[in-house]
Amino acid sequence: MRLLLVRHGQTPSNVGRLLDTAVPGPGLTPLGERQAAELPGALAGEDIEAVYASTLLRTRLTAAPLAAVRGLEVVVRDGIREVTAGDLEMLPGDSPRGELYLRTVFAWAAGDTAVRMPGGESGEETFARYDAVVAEAAASGAATVAMISHGAAIRLWTAARAANVDVAFAAARPLRNTGVVVLEGSPADGWKALAWEGATVEPAGEGGPAGEAVAAG
Repeated sequence: MRLLLVRHGQTPSNVGRLLDTAVPGPGLTPLGERQAAELPGALAGEDIEAVYASTLLRTRLTAAPLAAVRGLEVVVRDGIREVTAGDLEMLPGDSPRGELYLRTVFAWAAGDTAVRMPGGESGEETFARYDAVVAEAAASGAATVAMISHGAAIRLWTAARAANVDVAFAAARPLRNTGVVVLEGSPADGWKALAWEGATVEPAGEGGPAGEAVAAG
């Protein structure tokens, strides 16, 4: 399966750099609405057979134009929502306390999945729900699936599940709004990242570190 993990369009909380992860969450800014409207064109070259979105309002609003152009219904699943911030909810992500959020996320990506977000979920719980939705999509038989999800969740899942992306690569590359990570594979055989926001992702090897990005073709 070809899997397109797409971050939602811009929200007011993105502008304020706030950890806003609760359901249903905010809608899109005017810029976010334009980003959603432009997404079908950006993905015009992809033969998308299914469109998924999380239970948060911003992903459903982002997915709607893409699904409409493709004549598809948006499949809404809670499992691909953002990593829950717990006690860190609505803190600035770049504040001393708020920085604990991404430190915890990337500790999970590195394998320390028993650690729990303060007042929130563990890495094990987060991976279980995200993996379940990916497995459902793979079992559907769709050859290419777009999942409109969230920045931290996409970076976490890709760093942990793509054989050619390591934690350092994902940690150094925040996703812009409607940024896309393209992967191929299956739950049984594993995953390989093909592109990260348009840049080719090379396999790990003697030529460089895992997930070394090169210029897009």
